[in-house]
Amino acid sequence: MFDEVKKSIQWGQETLTLETGKVARQADGSVIATLGETSVMANVTFAKEPKPGQDFFPLTVHYQEKYYAAGKIPGGFFKREARPSEKETLTARLIDRPIRPLFVPGFKHEVLVMCTVLSHDLVNDPDIVAMIAASAALTISGVPFMGPIGAARVGFANGEYVLNPEVQDMDHLRSNPEQRLDLVVAGTRDAVMMVESEAYELTEAEMLGAVKFGHEAMQPVIDLIIDLAEAAAKEPFDFQAPDYSALYARVKSLGEAEMRAAYAIRDKGERRDAIEAAKAKVLAGLTEDELADTALGSALKKLESGILRGGIIDGHPRIDGRDTRTVRPIDSEVGFLPRTHGSALFTRGETQALVVTTLGTGDDEQIIDALHGNSRSNFLLHYNFPPYSVGEVGRVGSPGRREIGHGKLAWRALQAVLPAATDFPYTIRVVSEITESNGSSSMASVCGGSLSMMDAGVPLKAPVAGVAMGLILEEDGRWAVLTDILGDEDHLGDMDFKVAGTENGITSLQMDIKVAGITPEIMEQALAQAKDGRMHILGEMAKALTEGRREFSAHAPRIETMTIPTDKIREVIGSGGKVIREIVETSGAKV
Repeated sequence: MFDEVKKSIQWGQETLTLETGKVARQADGSVIATLGETSVMANVTFAKEPKPGQDFFPLTVHYQEKYYAAGKIPGGFFKREARPSEKETLTARLIDRPIRPLFVPGFKHEVLVMCTVLSHDLVNDPDIVAMIAASAALTISGVPFMGPIGAARVGFANGEYVLNPEVQDMDHLRSNPEQRLDLVVAGTRDAVMMVESEAYELTEAEMLGAVKFGHEAMQPVIDLIIDLAEAAAKEPFDFQAPDYSALYARVKSLGEAEMRAAYAIRDKGERRDAIEAAKAKVLAGLTEDELADTALGSALKKLESGILRGGIIDGHPRIDGRDTRTVRPIDSEVGFLPRTHGSALFTRGETQALVVTTLGTGDDEQIIDALHGNSRSNFLLHYNFPPYSVGEVGRVGSPGRREIGHGKLAWRALQAVLPAATDFPYTIRVVSEITESNGSSSMASVCGGSLSMMDAGVPLKAPVAGVAMGLILEEDGRWAVLTDILGDEDHLGDMDFKVAGTENGITSLQMDIKVAGITPEIMEQALAQAKDGRMHILGEMAKALTEGRREFSAHAPRIETMTIPTDKIREVIGSGGKVIREIVETSGAKV
């Protein structure tokens, strides 16, 4: 009845098993990956025809944690898994980011990847297992996917890298001085594709070493997926990328001069208008058949990309006039809002974040209901990216995946320098309102968040700054690393590499690669340039504030901690709580 294939290896301290052919047989690719007793099922389906007129790649990735996997029933009144939790949204992004660049260029068929946590042993985090399961399911599905990828989590304790540390070792790193890193890395056999991390002031060399360690550790997983595919893969889908060289030649002849002139304009708004005018001129000169070609968008993007990238590689200034290492002008202002507990307006070029800090009590802590148990968080960071920040009209709703991801990145960067809860018993909520954006608003949120918390009187261990790096890597091997990238450089470049940290080291690193050719030399150069940029930004931030204020805002709560001898607690509480109620009523304080 079943044509079952199962492959296993010993990976680190656990057995990793991939199996297919027994469950979800109508999906194009279905794999259950098990590490220890954590199991995730990944199912892949793809449309056999593209939608007419569609000029983008419609990949959708879902990751679901079922409470039954850990023997739990969902909390609250609605006893069913509802909207995705933050962890589920972030894990879906972890899966999406390394696989998206590996589909054959030109493939625009709808693809759905669904990962479901079936069992959780509370030791092995299902996010890594889901990434491996998704990679295996894609590899055997027949979809034109240039994988497989592997994935690994890396810890750093007592000067040693640790492969796939246990869930409890990664929980609340801030209160665990032994463990200084939670890094997830994904990649192919030859290249790193994605990095996401939370770190505690590690050096550039230590971070680079962690990435290399993770990439080497995932090689047996890639071999295992290939072994499974050799036994169970479906016939490759017959897909030939469309040849749009003739259309590109037409687009180039019609619009190259205007597009080149547009990219010479330094102001973002004026440049955008000129680019749109250049595109309009191109469209006006095309035939009806050429206008109907689904590759038209790709041809226009290739024209823009060639103009922006070619000039930089040839040593010309970037589109805003900078060289590859210069950070845009910075202005920092604290105490921007009169009634908030702390506020900062951080502006870097045409990117601006208004960041506000609110201090609360223990009652304001967030309760997190997760598969491995409930926990509480006294540090919250929320990031908002309204349409007006890029001069657009758009729908405003609940936070999307991008907003949740950018907010978590800023959270990781800042929480490494927070004081211990015993020293500063407040709940801290930071909200970043992006008011303008032209490149790396998440790193502006880090800088503004650091200043805002210091303005509120939070005694940070050190200020934190962040910078976004880019890469242009040409087919002939020439490359250039760019410091503090613009939105256009992010869109048309080959790497988005965000580094945040203090003067002493890195607190967060996030990397996404669009090409499979980044080398350790390029990463080392990017980290070195990022350190120079970070130091410059910290110097500019210091002009506004260098440490937490000694006095809180008049509108912030005051918390006093007193230790009472255990034999006196009964007297303080009083019979039936009478004394403590009287204290609360008389003083107005919460006890």
